Amino acid sequence: MRVFRDLNDLPEFINSVVTIGTFDGVHRGHQKLIERIKLLAEQIDGESILVTFHPHPRIVINPEDKSLRLLNTIDEKVALLEKYGVDNLVIVPFSRAFSEQEAGGYISEFLVKNFHPKYIVIGYDHKFGKNRSGDFKLLENMKVQYGYRMEEITKETLDDIGISSTKIRQAIAEGDIKLANELLGNNYTLSGTVVRGLQNGRKLGFPTANIQVNDAYKLIPKTGIYAVHVHYSGVKYAGMLSIGYNPTFEGKEQTIEVNILDFNKDIYGESLTLEFVDFIRNEKKFESIDALVEEIKNDEKVTRKTIGVSGL
Repeated sequence: MRVFRDLNDLPEFINSVVTIGTFDGVHRGHQKLIERIKLLAEQIDGESILVTFHPHPRIVINPEDKSLRLLNTIDEKVALLEKYGVDNLVIVPFSRAFSEQEAGGYISEFLVKNFHPKYIVIGYDHKFGKNRSGDFKLLENMKVQYGYRMEEITKETLDDIGISSTKIRQAIAEGDIKLANELLGNNYTLSGTVVRGLQNGRKLGFPTANIQVNDAYKLIPKTGIYAVHVHYSGVKYAGMLSIGYNPTFEGKEQTIEVNILDFNKDIYGESLTLEFVDFIRNEKKFESIDALVEEIKNDEKVTRKTIGVSGL
């Protein structure tokens, strides 16, 4: 997959089949769009192009709204789109000026000028241009003038598989990781840098890597203990993850800590990606350190069984 982050660097695309959107989560509904543009591109001996935006348009248009939480960082989105076999990914730097384009100009000066599409495929609710005034109908009206064909992924198609980013965000916020993963069509991930913590896990015999998430808009699942895959330096490990406030130690700030099973390396400053498999239990305060250690031992047993790894 070729990745372009500057419209000035775009090549001359051949028989391009284009879809446009934010694609947060690259969920099963988005995957329908991707499957369609890949098939159309194959049929006309062309290339598939997925156009997305960074930062997310809501961040630029409503900067005072701090409620937005995203399923993907831009790097996670790139990795998923490569996995699903898109030929070209174009990440458009989104700005207020870009959002002020009239819808007709968006079609002629942005879509047609940059991509010369043979097909444009969009979801039924896709809007674009100033005040989100452009839609499928406008694209359809201009297709003869600019020589492209239109396809729409209908609401009925998406309703059939019950997909929405809102439903996925709600599932993650409630700790229903299995439902979220089912709707996504891939396991939810969280990436960050390993930083120094309070060393409580090490004192208990379960050393943890404290993860600092570097994207303020990334959605963090609810507090609790999770079974996860840990991706580090090209290798996948099993891990048990704690998201919470360490109530037994009277913690005041939320931490994200993962105990990587059967692993003993110094990885401060390194990057990790956590792939959520299942929710194990809620966070709770224990009456003693011994009681906490016993519960963590049980968490490890559940994690090993969930992920399918034996103890060393």
